[in-house]
Amino acid sequence: MLMAVELDHVEAFVAIVRRGGFTRAAAALHLSQPAISRRVHLLESELGAPLFERIRSGVVLTDAGRAFLPHAEALLASMRDGLEAVQALRGMDRGAVTLVVVGTLASTTLTERLRRFRDAHPAIDLRLRTALSREVSDLVRRGDATLGLRYDADPNPDIVSTAIHDEPMVPVCSPRHRLARAPRVGAAALAGERWVAFPPRPRPGGEPYALALERGLAVLGLHGSEIVPIDSLTAQKRMVEAGFGLALLPASSVDEELRAGTLRALRVPALRMTVPVVLIHRRRAYLSGAAQALTVMLTDWPASTPTEAGSARRARGSSARARRRSDVRR
Repeated sequence: MLMAVELDHVEAFVAIVRRGGFTRAAAALHLSQPAISRRVHLLESELGAPLFERIRSGVVLTDAGRAFLPHAEALLASMRDGLEAVQALRGMDRGAVTLVVVGTLASTTLTERLRRFRDAHPAIDLRLRTALSREVSDLVRRGDATLGLRYDADPNPDIVSTAIHDEPMVPVCSPRHRLARAPRVGAAALAGERWVAFPPRPRPGGEPYALALERGLAVLGLHGSEIVPIDSLTAQKRMVEAGFGLALLPASSVDEELRAGTLRALRVPALRMTVPVVLIHRRRAYLSGAAQALTVMLTDWPASTPTEAGSARRARGSSARARRRSDVRR
């Protein structure tokens, strides 16, 4: 027999968890704190168990609260799916589509495609967020985002992962670095070099590309290399440009700098590696026509990696110049 659980009671419970307390949840839902407390009390009465433990610094989930949370989030996500499905019957796709992306994937090639999608679907409110890969999955699973772009497939059975491409990793240095023009760089040449990378994080929250440097240095036998922790991709690039160290970065994130010449790619065979990029959505989520169109666009991104595209452009340019010289000789 189903219990008479009210949806707004579930909403209040989830808001308290996400906002970190009753007061913030009340503000987010535009309710008084007594109203929030009453909703949680009624929900606890229906479930027959306390969901929160009150402590001096706030509240923490009880065992019952932790057990109920994923189901509460799924219930709210399912309700949003239902509302979107009904809205889609009223006409062309409208409303909002939220895409959450790992910040290091927000390259110019991706943002340009998103701009074209927005221009092609002016009635759609395309909302963008950034997060770590694990957080991308959490946001999609909870229904806070329709689609997500992250590194590596998510093993959660409630998540559908579609491989997009393998992101090449590029070791880079300042154009003034002693190795900037070296035809090939081995382990001995890199001994004593300082590297710039994200600070270490617990494995579940770490990014696979950030761990690639650790693996690469191990292959080179450079376990003791100094690593400067910089918690910003842009700051990492600026530090390398200024000559404060080397870095191993996703190709799409350094395409502009490589073309402008403010960074140079190091030819280090041992650091030639890729990281899988996947598109995710909830397995039972309703995907509107706009979300499906965005899925098609993202699945086709990138048709080629930025460095490959740049090489192709340079090759076409070289061929054209060769043809012109040949025409002049004739």
